[in-house]
Amino acid sequence: MSPNTSAPSITRSDRLVGSSVVRRDGQWWLVSGSGSVLSTDLAFTRELDRFAAAMTAADLAVAELHPKKRGSRRRGRR
Repeated sequence: MSPNTSAPSITRSDRLVGSSVVRRDGQWWLVSGSGSVLSTDLAFTRELDRFAAAMTAADLAVAELHPKKRGSRRRGRR
């Protein structure tokens, strides 16, 4: 595990929101301005998986509420 190991280019969708962690090809990377390090700690990566799944579920729940919220606003303005 070398601090110089570089992960492939990072896009917004790969980054865990609010962190310097990205998932590439099923592996978690810790990323900083000076380089990237592959995370090999199983307990830590399991927690990252759980957190990423929870964030995805929350995003989906909010997305489902959003159209309903818009519809109720339009009815209220008539």
